[in-house]
Amino acid sequence: MVRPLSTEQIANTICETFERQPLVSMTHEIPRFEGSGLYALYYRGASEDLYFPLASLQIPVYAGQALSSNTATGERVRERYPLHSRLKQHRLSIMEGGLPVAEFRFRALLLPDVHADLGENALRVGYTPVWNSKLTGFGSKEQGATTRQSKKSKWDTVHDGRRRTHGGVVHDVEKLVVGAKAHIARQVSDYDERPWPHPATDTYLDLDTP
Repeated sequence: MVRPLSTEQIANTICETFERQPLVSMTHEIPRFEGSGLYALYYRGASEDLYFPLASLQIPVYAGQALSSNTATGERVRERYPLHSRLKQHRLSIMEGGLPVAEFRFRALLLPDVHADLGENALRVGYTPVWNSKLTGFGSKEQGATTRQSKKSKWDTVHDGRRRTHGGVVHDVEKLVVGAKAHIARQVSDYDERPWPHPATDTYLDLDTP
């Protein structure tokens, strides 16, 4: 029996709605907009062999959420542009990591925090995006001397170049790439097992005009 208001069903509905949002180019600076919600990054190019198997599928390389308030200091501080700020940070990371930013797209959906949390969890469980699960460290924030002295993340080991001061390298880049390729191959083979329907085709929103 289907329970339309179950947590799982609500999460699936959020993901289905999310995937009907247009894919937006990251070639140029993203115009600032207000709000919080759910987002994901996608590869839509041909020059990166590692990610090319994902180029025609709804499998994100990374999924996340941007909350409307910041509780890191123990106080709830409302933010006007949390979703835009995260996407702006990620765009810079892609460029500094030596990846072709013109071959990446993002999708975003403005949502209350509780629904964004449900959607992010469903995307991570349903797709296990490679930058969330295998090449971790992409979404980490630079927060001071302690962070700068930490060991280089798996993502930064494979895509070296972000303007950060790292400690020693603890990961083998070749093993990371082999593991990521195997993970992506499994994602592709399991693609039709998602519990929500995929949109028939991608739609694109053109923000490439500076």
